[in-house]
Amino acid sequence: MRWIDYLTRAVAVVILAQTLYFKFSAAPESVYIFSTIGVEPWGRILSGTIELIVCVLLLIPGATAIGALVGAMTMLGALGTHLLKLGIVVQNDGGLLFLLAAIALLCCIYSAWFHRHELDRSRKYRFF
Repeated sequence: MRWIDYLTRAVAVVILAQTLYFKFSAAPESVYIFSTIGVEPWGRILSGTIELIVCVLLLIPGATAIGALVGAMTMLGALGTHLLKLGIVVQNDGGLLFLLAAIALLCCIYSAWFHRHELDRSRKYRFF
């Protein structure tokens, strides 16, 4: 089942990484989203930075569980924002951003579960 782990991490990284360009370049859709929730520009930049860190952690052996947990929390925040403030469809995207956040959340949850042994504090050698 190791291939499922690689696949879920890759899917999460691709989804999170492809949004970085839009967040860091101040694309109109990103600016609209973060303006609507009242945290533009600092929220957009902070969100992008956290997602970049999550992408890196998901790829580092020994840090995958931490990256997956932070990624899952980030995606829960994104889904909550969609449900409570933005709506599922944002600027006629057909719910694509919502769907991608849901897929990334599921991938991060699986990766966190698969790598749960990395969180065991009794291990002699740890990443952190």
